[in-house]
Amino acid sequence: MLRRVFWLPVRDCQLKFLDKRFLATEARHETSLIRNMALVAHIDSGKTTLTESILHKSAYLVSPGSVDTGSTTTDFLPAERERGITIQSASIPVKWGKWTFNLIDTPGHADFGMEVESASRVVDGAVVLIDSVEGVEAQTKGVWRQLDRYGVPTRLMFLNKLDRPGASFRSSLVSLLTHRLHPNPMALVLPIASFHTEDYMRAEPGIQGLVDLVKWEIWKWTEDGHSAIQSLPRTVEELETSGVLPANHPIIPHLVAARTTLLENLSMYSDGLMEHLLALPPGPSSYLDIETSAIMPHLRKATLRNEILPVLCGSAMKSIGTELVMNYVGELLASPMDVRLDAESADKPLRLLAWKVSWDKRKGWMTFVRVYSGTLKRQSSVLNVTSGQKEKISKVLLLYAAEAQEVESLPYGSVGVILGLKFTRTGDTLVDVRRSSDSSQTSLRGVAPPPAVMSASVIPKSHSDLDPVQEALHALSRTDPSVRVDMQEGQLLVHGLGALHLEIVEGRLRDEWDVNFELGSRRVSYRESLGPGLSSNINNWATEVAGKPVTIKISMTVEPLADNEQGDAVWDGNLVLCPNGKPLLSPDAFQNQLDPMANIARGLSSSLSNSPHTSLPLSHIKIHVTDYDLPRDIPTSILAGASSSILRTRIREAGMGPVLEPFIKLKISLHEDTMGKVVKDLTENGGEVLDLASDASAMDGDEVIAYSMDGLYIPPEELSPSSAASTSSKFSNGTPRLKRTIHAVAPLSRMLDYSTRLRALSGGHGLFDLSNAGFRQVSEARRSEILREIGRA
Repeated sequence: MLRRVFWLPVRDCQLKFLDKRFLATEARHETSLIRNMALVAHIDSGKTTLTESILHKSAYLVSPGSVDTGSTTTDFLPAERERGITIQSASIPVKWGKWTFNLIDTPGHADFGMEVESASRVVDGAVVLIDSVEGVEAQTKGVWRQLDRYGVPTRLMFLNKLDRPGASFRSSLVSLLTHRLHPNPMALVLPIASFHTEDYMRAEPGIQGLVDLVKWEIWKWTEDGHSAIQSLPRTVEELETSGVLPANHPIIPHLVAARTTLLENLSMYSDGLMEHLLALPPGPSSYLDIETSAIMPHLRKATLRNEILPVLCGSAMKSIGTELVMNYVGELLASPMDVRLDAESADKPLRLLAWKVSWDKRKGWMTFVRVYSGTLKRQSSVLNVTSGQKEKISKVLLLYAAEAQEVESLPYGSVGVILGLKFTRTGDTLVDVRRSSDSSQTSLRGVAPPPAVMSASVIPKSHSDLDPVQEALHALSRTDPSVRVDMQEGQLLVHGLGALHLEIVEGRLRDEWDVNFELGSRRVSYRESLGPGLSSNINNWATEVAGKPVTIKISMTVEPLADNEQGDAVWDGNLVLCPNGKPLLSPDAFQNQLDPMANIARGLSSSLSNSPHTSLPLSHIKIHVTDYDLPRDIPTSILAGASSSILRTRIREAGMGPVLEPFIKLKISLHEDTMGKVVKDLTENGGEVLDLASDASAMDGDEVIAYSMDGLYIPPEELSPSSAASTSSKFSNGTPRLKRTIHAVAPLSRMLDYSTRLRALSGGHGLFDLSNAGFRQVSEARRSEILREIGRA
């Protein structure tokens, strides 16, 4: 019997109020309804496009901007719009239903990994995007590790770009297991490529709707991005005859199995849900009749405990799936109340973390903060616990990318911007100056910048330009801690995370600080390790204080890092231990800068930054400070000079050590007939081919055992018809495979012009992607080349 189906339209606020923006203009929200979240992904996975779609659906924008036309809200820098990439993270408060989202759009390029580091430090949840054509990529794993490093507790996966030819919901879901992102990805939705069955038969790419397996409803989108919702029948018989979908639609046989598996898997982590399922009458229809209210609390608890990884899908470009992403962000991701520590609450003394610092020609220094306890008010004074300096806050802002809205205060759990701070840097902890003596006012965990891998000389055009250039570099390194500046043999050097990073640094110095200089040729930042010689185990340092001779003793062991030991990123790949055997904090991370260990750390950091043999930074060294002896009435600051001198002497006596060179992982996609030339070029330039298959897991160079698919719902390939057709045509008998993928590692110094080389070798058809592979020891011949390059041969 034919049934008439009525679709309930989802009315966007834009349709009602075309002249009004729904902004989160007041920072007065119930803390449990705040979601501090970031969008993170590999480059070109659609983060900024999804951000635009969210702003459009939340009625912040009348129409979404486009990365291609340079009209997006969060990519507002000239360099971002010119290049079509995100360079800096941008924060926007978004009101969605009863929730307030502090949404941070982050860069995907590895050269701007510092922006992801700082954002990961202050968010409680993240939406990780995947290109459904490519699956998990190199930087997907990179940002996942960054989220792990900062303990971001809750995450959602959004499988984007399902409208593209070759996109596969199944393959993308399987890639999460293959690359071991999570052992239990749980699909909350199923994609509908088309509501017309014949499109599946023709393998037409696309996505027109989604089935929400939790709320048991179907979403349908029109070409102009508007959506409508229809509840699904609660029995198997009605599902087959309801007319919501054509009777022969390919997705119908999989709906009951998908919901049943979801509920049974979820019940493994909830005794309450398990009892509910066991009490149901027999038959598949009983699982369809469970209300959303009986599922969502268990789903949220499992997400907060990281027992499951919720998976959504859609197309950000067509605004398909955006509403479901934001609904589930509100329902499942953690609030500040879910992750707070004992000393964190609204009625405790004020404590903030500065997670980002930027410069604006009109507003001056802008410090992005998160309030971890208390309430921040304008015109208040704060103490920088990290540096010990007092600062005065002039204004408190909510920042909407490039636009600012002044507010009176920021409550506990909120993210905002403050003006007036002159000395605060990324990672600093700020507390109420009136309660600065409280023992509870400890320093929050800071943000560790990734190690620099490339440098260039900065040459002022005239002597009068030297001071402005140095001041601009100092200011730039404050806004971007991954930029390091030093002077070597009278030459001013700027160090960054890659060639693109240095290009952006050069542009910012000219555009934002208007200084006159030339940037020299790019040079890879090498490292030196500990030499093979034996040192005299000197632990004493003699000096004079107030005219009196003083001897300082600092006992330490210095040895090369063992193969099974992991260096600390805070110490540039070195391992530095306290007397109790635990890792030593970086100098700026100490709450009390007069702490003896803080000054010892400062001295060690100074010696490790510059080798006495080559002037290169030192890495892969293990230092264990076992004891120190400071005479009475001697200031603790003297320990910095003592530790620096003792360590430098020990390193000098050990002799010149091995030289380390940064390597990169390469994923190269090209036509099969040009593969030989590309492989030959890689090997001639010191590269090593890891794999010639299409599986990106080989990029790590190690055998990786995928998580098991047992017990999980893995949808069939035919739900993504264009992918099924693509796979069939690629691997059918008699059809040659035209595209190949090469995975390799290579020295960064030989890959600086690789874009040009690959274009010539592949006839313009080759594409490549790279990520950091760490530092490796070089051969004697290569060591001699590097020493000649840096003038130390």
